[in-house]
Amino acid sequence: MQEIMQYLKANGQRFDSEIAAATGLSLAKVRRSISDLSARGEISKCSVTRFNNGEKVEAVLCRVAGYIPPKSPGRKPGASS
Repeated sequence: MQEIMQYLKANGQRFDSEIAAATGLSLAKVRRSISDLSARGEISKCSVTRFNNGEKVEAVLCRVAGYIPPKSPGRKPGASS
């Protein structure tokens, strides 16, 4: 489950299939881990239905709960100089 948390913190909101491909875990194992993490309140998840070339695909979209990534370095638009 740590692999999934680290991946989501580094890459933001992702689909379960993307997490499985990136971490090398099976889709079934990723879905079980996502359910466990969601039950603990560590991630937020929702069920999504997508259509790829007319084919219905059921997926789970998830992100780290309450995580706000740090600001990127450098000047920001509208910053006074």
